[in-house]
Amino acid sequence: MADAVLVTEIDPDLADTAALTEAYRLPPAASANCVLVAGRREGEERVAAAVVRATTRADVNATVKRLLDVRKASFLPMDRAVEESGMEYGGITPLGLPARYRVLVDGRVATDDPSGPTVIIGSGVRRSKIALPGALLARAPGVELIDGLALA
Repeated sequence: MADAVLVTEIDPDLADTAALTEAYRLPPAASANCVLVAGRREGEERVAAAVVRATTRADVNATVKRLLDVRKASFLPMDRAVEESGMEYGGITPLGLPARYRVLVDGRVATDDPSGPTVIIGSGVRRSKIALPGALLARAPGVELIDGLALA
């Protein structure tokens, strides 16, 4: 399986999905974005990573909120996301997050896109990206595969 995972160095200025897609002429659906979201219920904070294809957006206000069982779900502020994840902003990956974080992956990430089976995700730093089959990401430890996590 390790041979199915590729890591490549990139220009850190191209770490954001739109810049990467344009510079390397990638299909927009080849990338997946990972956002960190939190909410509270009865004083308990619940945190999750939501991973969706770059052509979609995470349904934070309905699906993520319901899955976390919170009244309101919000994106983590950038400084907190960086500090808690130990990763650089623009490079946050669902791999290696703190154990208390749920990792929610949209079903479309796990299925082959017409552009191919590979999905490009952050590596934890802005200077590289990870490419791996979406189905392999969906089988990573702790991942919850959620159909309908993303809005088109």
